Amino acid sequence: MDFFISTFLKMFFIMTPFFVLTVFLTVTNEATLQEKRKLAVKVTTSVIIIALVILFFGQHIFSIFGITLDAFKIGAGALLFLTAVNLIHGSKDGQKPNDKNLNELAVVPLALPITIGPGSIGVLLVFGAELNSFGKLLIGSLALLCAILIIGTMLYLSSLIEKFIGENGLLIISKITGLFLAALSAQIMFSGIKSFLQL
Repeated sequence: MDFFISTFLKMFFIMTPFFVLTVFLTVTNEATLQEKRKLAVKVTTSVIIIALVILFFGQHIFSIFGITLDAFKIGAGALLFLTAVNLIHGSKDGQKPNDKNLNELAVVPLALPITIGPGSIGVLLVFGAELNSFGKLLIGSLALLCAILIIGTMLYLSSLIEKFIGENGLLIISKITGLFLAALSAQIMFSGIKSFLQL
């Protein structure tokens, strides 16, 4: 039981649920309730699939393609920076989000690299290597699923939270979130470059 709780808490906070919720509210601020809930389900499903694949097969996939964690950090950081720029400046065409471009947000960037970022991937890779018995693997997987489902529930109910924040609050959060994302993306890229150059 202690192993389940510690694993759950670790995975829950590593995926930065409140930060994910803020980004979700920001990128869906003009979407309908149905579109938000549909996107929340898709994000949750994507995160579950990505997390389990990394947990069970991450080390093998990275080694097969010759991808290092440092290279992933640099790529994910660059992708995250583009998201940050869009959040700060807003949509260039000023169009409301439609079903098509909301679907595009489900995997990138909401599932990867915002929810499952380089830090989460690193932890999952190490965690997968440490689960040396079937019992631990089962408990660890269940704890991971519970953490993801709770984050998914937060996203699904995001409209209720949005009512408390208000339109002006959401605008402020959007700009602040963009700045934090830009800083986070720079930190991720610098971390990858530093490790790659062994500085």
